[in-house]
Amino acid sequence: MPHRKPSVHIAGKRVAVVVNPNSARRKWRRSPKLRTYLQDRFPGRVYDQFAGKAGMIETVARLSAENDVILGLGGDGTLADIMQGIVNSGRQQDVLLGIIPLGSGNAVRKSLRIPRGLRAAVKSFYRGRPRAIDLIDVDGRVASLVSIGATGMVTHAKAKGKIPGLAGHLLASARMAWHPREFFEIELFDGLDDKGADFDHKVLRLKVFDCVVNKTNHFGYNWLVAPKAKIDDGYLDVTIFDIRSYNYLVNFPMIYLGHYQRILKHFKARRVIIRGDMLHAQYNGEILPPCGKLEMKVLPKALRVIRPF
Repeated sequence: MPHRKPSVHIAGKRVAVVVNPNSARRKWRRSPKLRTYLQDRFPGRVYDQFAGKAGMIETVARLSAENDVILGLGGDGTLADIMQGIVNSGRQQDVLLGIIPLGSGNAVRKSLRIPRGLRAAVKSFYRGRPRAIDLIDVDGRVASLVSIGATGMVTHAKAKGKIPGLAGHLLASARMAWHPREFFEIELFDGLDDKGADFDHKVLRLKVFDCVVNKTNHFGYNWLVAPKAKIDDGYLDVTIFDIRSYNYLVNFPMIYLGHYQRILKHFKARRVIIRGDMLHAQYNGEILPPCGKLEMKVLPKALRVIRPF
């Protein structure tokens, strides 16, 4: 039976449900019970056929022009495409985004405190309230997390592999053992240093193993990569791993829990430019083309998301 007590923010709204049918090893396609359970509780039409990434973005942009709520089912990559479609429609201040986690990596879900369990996530969609969140503009794409360096390289390696999910990610991560530090020029604008002091402009020239630019606290698989990030503070959260691969791997348990980041270089900024010989980057688990320059800026209160309170 469908829910009978929708939130006042959902009642009477036009809702479109966007599903990535390939998320979590094609869970949507493999499980008739899952489809039946969710379709019984969805208040809108389900869209689960797309012509690749560009097709999903284009479909979401069209649906955003016709609906009040977009309910997305998938992982972080799916959400990146859905967010891009909503922003491309120009109705990001009018359309609400709901999230039901269905992917192997759900960093956005974790940082918004949306429950991982399916039934609890559906309940939070109905009982939640809208909250405006910031996004990152990374060379014209919207995202909630970006990394440049070793973790970007891992995402590129996983994309080339044939093993999906956590196993594929762990296999690709083995390359980090011999990933060298790279020379980065990191230019920061209108920000705060790790002591909270304001600055207008700062340039760092460092050998960097990895650099994380986030609005969310997490990467996939519950990795607390950016413990100081805030989803709505109007700043990009920048953590610089200017350490060698050996130190990174030895201290990875502390990095995973967010403790080691306390001794690393950390900044808040409204705009960041990173330059290097060949930057390997990823956003929301999606690869960016290798380049010599990457520019990111914060988009304050760019999107309204339904989340528990």
